[in-house]
Amino acid sequence: MNHSIDLPGHGRIHAESEGSGEAILFIHADFVDARMWDGVRSALSARYRTAAYDKLGYGRSDPVEGPVPRLQELEAVIEALDLGSFHLVGCSNGGQLALDFALAYPERVLSLTLVNSTPSGWQPQGEMPPIIGEMIGALQAGDTAAASELQVRIWFDGPDRDKSRFSQTLQEARRFASAMNLICVERNTFFKSFPGTPDNPSLPRLAEVSVPALVIDGLRDWEDNRRANRFLAEGIPGARRIEVDGGHAAPMEDPAGFAALWEKSMAR
Repeated sequence: MNHSIDLPGHGRIHAESEGSGEAILFIHADFVDARMWDGVRSALSARYRTAAYDKLGYGRSDPVEGPVPRLQELEAVIEALDLGSFHLVGCSNGGQLALDFALAYPERVLSLTLVNSTPSGWQPQGEMPPIIGEMIGALQAGDTAAASELQVRIWFDGPDRDKSRFSQTLQEARRFASAMNLICVERNTFFKSFPGTPDNPSLPRLAEVSVPALVIDGLRDWEDNRRANRFLAEGIPGARRIEVDGGHAAPMEDPAGFAALWEKSMAR
């Protein structure tokens, strides 16, 4: 079922839900949109009510012209879908948002799954990879096609994989990621909508997380993201970290495998 949800002063949010049972809400990474979860949701919707949404500026939601209060956006989706309590799954910045929500509203969250995420307030270490500078330069030059390809190289391929050697399945997933990414790059969504670090970042508050937590650590992701995964797993009480043979958007690479891993690890 498709839903159109208003965030007053910001625009209409596209959301989807299907199935019945305990609810799982999925939050996408900021280089794609909610469709990154389609395969995972298909594998789980026979046993759960699954829901996902395109953040404003992404996919089928309205474009943005300024910062978006992402926590308020998430709250609007939850209330519109009448989710009650639910499992919360987020990838990358989607996981960061999920963590912020779990700290703010622990009574609503049945479990928390963070896929290659960083806590709000996280600071990268070391020198910025040159490819990120190339991507920023392409954006500044208005070359959206080049910027999009570079973003997919960064956030889908990762530092050590050659796309020419991808399996057909992985090539198809990459093409899907590219199509989603081009939408938000053409809209310049990330730089227009970024609200900055929240007033109460999660970085020093991990010990306050009171729900079952799973950290998915992609072996093919950048080392600083993997450092964040270890930091999250060590800081969240009782959290379990599982390494998977995938990149930053690992659930797109093996949706059925991710769904089975999640259900085995986090379902009650």
